[in-house]
Amino acid sequence: MKKLRIILADDHALVRAGIRVLIERLPDVEVVGEVGNGEDALKLIGVTSPDIAVLDLGMPELNGLGVTERVARDFPEVKVLILSMHRSQEFVIYALRAGAAGYIVKDAATAELGAAIYAVARGEVYLSPAISKTVIAGSLARPLEELTARQCEVLQFIVQGLSMKEIAASLGLSVKTIEAHRAQLTERLGIHDVPGLVRYAMRTGLIRPEPPQSA
Repeated sequence: MKKLRIILADDHALVRAGIRVLIERLPDVEVVGEVGNGEDALKLIGVTSPDIAVLDLGMPELNGLGVTERVARDFPEVKVLILSMHRSQEFVIYALRAGAAGYIVKDAATAELGAAIYAVARGEVYLSPAISKTVIAGSLARPLEELTARQCEVLQFIVQGLSMKEIAASLGLSVKTIEAHRAQLTERLGIHDVPGLVRYAMRTGLIRPEPPQSA
């Protein structure tokens, strides 16, 4: 039987090591590479052609949502499994809309990782039991008012201090298109200044606060 080929992307080396150990215990599964940021994840996918990419959401350079959207566009044969500390409805819906095939929380039981990998490999959508009911109930209760994966990607670059021109170059889009995405996301969030966008991105986990520098 052909082994399932997996790549890992998480900016915490110890977390990656633990996940790798769990995956490599699974029958007919192998880890073919691991990286610590989103841009490197895309490069690794292009080189290794894995069956499944296991991605963290809050990575530097390019977050998991941005990677997921690009994988869906450029590597449609690769399934994405999000492994995240966030269990809120918004994050799960963001990920599924971007093209993820599964979403599990990092504090799930260890056996759940294997269940998720095999389900995604079979072409199923897998959600952690801890979040499934919340997502379904929330989706039925009210219409979703959310940023698109592209808007989240633009937001991440804005709060990192990049100009519209630099963001356009990074994403391979026109400056006019980036300005339109910025206008849409600020209108949707009701936040029109960069400090406010930074606070929103930190609160939702799209970016992490920098650790204090030691003296």
